[in-house]
Amino acid sequence: PGETRWSMGLPHIVGAKAAAGAVGDGGVREISMALCNGDSKESPGRDIKDARHQYEGALVILDAGAQYGKVIDRRVRELFVQSEILPLETPAFAIKENGFRAIIISGGPSSVYAEDAPWFDPAIFTIGKPVLGICYGMQMMNKVFGGTVHRKNMREDGVFTINVDNSCSLFRGLQKDEVVLLTHGDSVDKVAEGFKVVAQSGNIAAAIANETKKLYGVQFHPEVDLTQHGKDILKNFLFDIAGCSGTFTVQNREAECIQEIQRKVGHSKVLVLLSGGVDSTVCTALLNKALKQDQVIALHIDNGFMRKRESQCVEEALKKLGIKVKVINAAHAFYNGTTTLPISEEDRTPRKRISKTLNMTTNPEEKRKIIGDTFVKVANEVIGEMNLKPEEVFLAQGTLRPDLIESASVEASGKADVIKTHHNDTELIRELREEGKVIEPLKDFHKDEVRALGRELGLPEDIVSRHPFPGPGLAIRIICADEPYICKDFAETNNILKILADFSASVKKPHTLLQRVKSCMSDEEQEKLLQITSLHSLSAFLMPIKTVGVQGDCRSYSYVCGISSKDAPHWDSLMFLVRLIPRICHNINRVVYIFGPQIREPIIDVTPTFLTTGVLSTLRQADFEAHNILRESGFSGKISQMPVILTPLHFDRDPLQKQPSCQRSVVIRTFITSDFMTGIPATPGNHIPEEVISKMVREIKKIPGISRVMYDMTSKPPGTTEWE
Repeated sequence: PGETRWSMGLPHIVGAKAAAGAVGDGGVREISMALCNGDSKESPGRDIKDARHQYEGALVILDAGAQYGKVIDRRVRELFVQSEILPLETPAFAIKENGFRAIIISGGPSSVYAEDAPWFDPAIFTIGKPVLGICYGMQMMNKVFGGTVHRKNMREDGVFTINVDNSCSLFRGLQKDEVVLLTHGDSVDKVAEGFKVVAQSGNIAAAIANETKKLYGVQFHPEVDLTQHGKDILKNFLFDIAGCSGTFTVQNREAECIQEIQRKVGHSKVLVLLSGGVDSTVCTALLNKALKQDQVIALHIDNGFMRKRESQCVEEALKKLGIKVKVINAAHAFYNGTTTLPISEEDRTPRKRISKTLNMTTNPEEKRKIIGDTFVKVANEVIGEMNLKPEEVFLAQGTLRPDLIESASVEASGKADVIKTHHNDTELIRELREEGKVIEPLKDFHKDEVRALGRELGLPEDIVSRHPFPGPGLAIRIICADEPYICKDFAETNNILKILADFSASVKKPHTLLQRVKSCMSDEEQEKLLQITSLHSLSAFLMPIKTVGVQGDCRSYSYVCGISSKDAPHWDSLMFLVRLIPRICHNINRVVYIFGPQIREPIIDVTPTFLTTGVLSTLRQADFEAHNILRESGFSGKISQMPVILTPLHFDRDPLQKQPSCQRSVVIRTFITSDFMTGIPATPGNHIPEEVISKMVREIKKIPGISRVMYDMTSKPPGTTEWE
């Protein structure tokens, strides 16, 4: 009891006594507080007084596995307060001994009542430090002090308006109504003694506080951009409540990156995988600045899933920057690529199976893993052809912080749920990383910070402001399927969607599901839905495909809801429905609007779709048309990213004629964000002219084999930026 084991620079507590801070019972008196982000120069066994000096007045973020944990760290540092991320199980005595001034507990994917809920030291709430619990952190706090937390019928995933008590120190200076990001299924039921509710979302407690003990909990995420005054809330906590000084300045990050590269690489060579996107280009520019020219080998691998003329444009753009790039056409290697996978999801043994080839794979996780591993295999072949020794060559890539968080990499968080495996964080990459053979100078950066760094390095604006394009390319923008996705909840969910889409008529005809639907809405929301469905003839239904989402810090892989209308789309009304549907139907993580005449017959089958040449050509042309129109409109800079997706859906078939499904439909996904951890869709008529979208629809419809065009109206969460 009381022993602290060290693994990968993080303290792992062993034994309950240690966790309770029982220093007198043989607990370790000297503990080195290492950073999760690798910045620490501490080592196990260093004298506690030295560490105390380093962390005096700093904030500690206890990581419960949030998708946004690193965003909290970034926001705090933007306010010039030093912050360090440590595991949730860090004992209270260690926090106190190290001189931390305050604590923030992040959100996480677990339930506080689950058997496998993360362990923590409850004494963190009683050592006299101000605490802000976010989402899961609020529920932890409430439970420790005798309150209860229950799973509600209604989820909240997205942007909501909450009512706040601005007499509370945490919300001082805010309005009575505030727009925030909520993403949770569990909610506080009974509020702990000594606490009071200081914000509400309908009937749900959105924040609690014990002002006397300086303990605060918020169910929403103040650290993300979607919470409009989140930074003000953090300011109130850091300065007014915790008394932080705001004098911490981060050293020049460009210089830090260059020093890290030089220290790690020495005189070895570095093979950098260069896609031509902003991340890998900035990474290459840093390498060129840090090392001699003959040490850097820039490699662009055309995986066969690039956009129209993409590889040619990349090569030309990089030549202008003075970067010599070796282009490899490896389409055949990727189409026929495989990887090793667990025998099954339930199998916990080391046994592995060989996957199907990529061109026959439908599972998005397997597609990403095959692509990531094939990149490494092709890179190794190039090293061999150049007569270089693999052990003397480092692999460099432009991995960003969100990539690692969504892949649940230990580089970013010890407890985060896997949302999607990024091609630059597969098992093979992780093995190389453990061997110290991977250079990732941007791993602590978010997209907007990379753009700023690119400008500092003198890269041209057309490169720096370029829309991101994923490493796996169009392969993850084609929803592959060989059979429809229809589970036992398909019919019931469709009935709920019918009630919502025709609410004004449904309330007149009592239905067993109607009461459940009404219980998930406030009176104001019911009134608004009545008004919308009275004015507009709408239909809403499930489509038999799955997409990846992020709900409550967990990965979801579930249904898409389609909305169709008799008249032209009224976007504000549609956006209201889009926010409502995933809240009531937890098995839906994405909602799209279907252009064209109102859909009369929802589809229950799919067009068999794989990564074949013809399918890729169709998407390549649709992507080309849509991006050309966006560029010509002058609104490209207003949109952060615009994935164009091909789905295996063929609408407008007469079920009586039993016409087979043979066409496919395209989705336009306009996305606005600063850090790609959260974001919103561009609303036509508000963020982007309706005519621009209408022109995209008209041009895409001209492509042979296209059934309909859809518009993704989902924010993140509950939908991820990409569909896979």
